[in-house]
Amino acid sequence: MLRSFAILLLAPTLAACQSEPEGITLDALAEQTHFHGIGFDPNDSERLYLATHHGFHIIGDDGLARQISDETHDFMGFAPHPHDPELFFASGHPQRGGNLGFIVSSDGGQTWSQRAEGVEGPVDFHQLTVSKADPQVLYGAYRGQLQISRDGGHSWDIQAPAPEGLIALAASSRNADHLYAATQTGLLMSPDGGKRWRQAHPERRPTSVVTATAGGDLYAFMPGLGLLHTTEETHDWQVLSDDWGEDYLLHLAIDPNDGERLVGVDQRSRVLMSENGGRNWKAL
Repeated sequence: MLRSFAILLLAPTLAACQSEPEGITLDALAEQTHFHGIGFDPNDSERLYLATHHGFHIIGDDGLARQISDETHDFMGFAPHPHDPELFFASGHPQRGGNLGFIVSSDGGQTWSQRAEGVEGPVDFHQLTVSKADPQVLYGAYRGQLQISRDGGHSWDIQAPAPEGLIALAASSRNADHLYAATQTGLLMSPDGGKRWRQAHPERRPTSVVTATAGGDLYAFMPGLGLLHTTEETHDWQVLSDDWGEDYLLHLAIDPNDGERLVGVDQRSRVLMSENGGRNWKAL
């Protein structure tokens, strides 16, 4: 009788353990795939979202990555909604080949569905960004053209040719028509949704990432120069860290609950963390 009672007590615990996906170290995951995007869970900043070439993962506070979606898509252009923690946007390729178009998850990345094919689609937005000033406004780049949606991604229009050598896009948090572009020849800013561009930083060198926060901070990475920071109001750039050697960041996210915590992915698919505003970094 006592043994049966003990088994009954143990059964819920075993079920809970079995329902938790088995985790994998980030080093092991990086040997299997490469990473296309990263972000903080705004409800729990100890959890990170990781979009990869072979599925969508969550990194827990134990440092292990767990695939939370049965979809093993190549998730390109990953962009979390700025206000809804369960809503994600992406594009890319299905496992079977072809293009996904513009896809959406409304349950924290567990299931995904196509919201639109995009112009001349299904598109494959390698660069995708959502405006923090107006989340109905999204920008995506496909086949040398910059596309825009003003209804949350349900319909898309060609806005203008994409900047030459485009690497990354970041929509402003102050004005939905303001847009930043990291390119092979420098950091650009557009005041009119990508129709006209001007230099946003005096250095005309490759820029591997650009990120805008809801609070108006702007970050960029220039190999050989380092991680840079300014505000959208001043554009007074400061170098935060310059000891990167041959390494450089490809993706960057800032904790919405603590601006001193930054997480990035470098060209070797290492996930790095800074807890002092980007001045010092360590492997996660």
